Amino acid sequence: MQNAADPQQPVLSDQERGVPSAAPATASPRATRPGEPGARASAWPGLLVSGAVGAACLALGNTVPGLSAMLVAVLLGALWRNLLPVPAALEPGIAIAAKRVLRWGVVLLGLQLSLPAILALGPGVLVVAVAAVALTFFATLALGRVLKVDPELTLLIASGFSICGAAAVAGVQGAVRASQEKVAAAVALVVLFGTLMIPLMPALVALLGLGPGDAGTIIGGATHEVAQVVAAGGIAGGAAVLAVAVPVKLARVLLMAPVVAGVSLAQRRKGGAPKSGEKRPPLVPLFVLGFVAMVLVATTSWVPAPALHAAKLLQQFLLATAMFALGLGVHVKSLVKLGGRPVVLGALSTLVIIGVVLLGIALGGGAIA
Repeated sequence: MQNAADPQQPVLSDQERGVPSAAPATASPRATRPGEPGARASAWPGLLVSGAVGAACLALGNTVPGLSAMLVAVLLGALWRNLLPVPAALEPGIAIAAKRVLRWGVVLLGLQLSLPAILALGPGVLVVAVAAVALTFFATLALGRVLKVDPELTLLIASGFSICGAAAVAGVQGAVRASQEKVAAAVALVVLFGTLMIPLMPALVALLGLGPGDAGTIIGGATHEVAQVVAAGGIAGGAAVLAVAVPVKLARVLLMAPVVAGVSLAQRRKGGAPKSGEKRPPLVPLFVLGFVAMVLVATTSWVPAPALHAAKLLQQFLLATAMFALGLGVHVKSLVKLGGRPVVLGALSTLVIIGVVLLGIALGGGAIA
């Protein structure tokens, strides 16, 4: 049967009539590659690589006394980033590890704190811990302004050096939304100086002839990371020193929540009303509230000791994983542009907190082991 259309009219193709032509029957749709429009890159490769390196660093840190797993992880990440190409397929997982995994590590850190154990230190030690955090924090901010260090980097350094290292840096970053590069720089500094304190603090204890109580107070009150406190306390006097040092350190960790809330409130007032469509940072980031919730759970003593031990290992693994990811964000050229002033600021901040704690001990704020 013939077409009823006028035979004099030209026959138009599907393309000319605007009708999409069907694909050949033999053609199969090509899979969308990462980086192309519509592609969803998987986070698993980057997460698995970061987790594997984090686990290896944790195992190494538990094998070699005094070795910081987080320092090793940060260094490995920085070396890879600056010496070898990082596959693009790893980047989505690396970004998640540097932020979300770090925050889960902070949440689980709360299970190491028990309010009765901290209160048992006595009012004198608690005053020393609060003074160490407050005075070091504000002194570091002032020194940062004098040294003309980037304000956000100064804030991150002040938090990490006064409270609890990388966890505090993550907490404040959630409130001010600093760049990953600044976070990585602050973490590298706090881990570096905290690691240097592992041999230096026992040497200071021996030089001053401090007893176990005062030794635990100075080590727990001035050393940056919990793992570094354990390492330094073990060298300085073993169980007697650690019985004081760890609770003193955890008393400082407990101050992370109010400090982060204060920083967030200050940022809100400084920033004024948000622009159209712009969200303000939360007054207290959700993961910091999770940290507080874990403190309350630990305080109830409902969690059995084996579960607490497992949670501690998981927390250390998460932080080591996150440190490797943060190390991968360290670009040496960018850090060189920062100059030596942040390093000087970190050194001065460390000296400030040591001086504050020693003054507190001299005034009778040391613990009795």
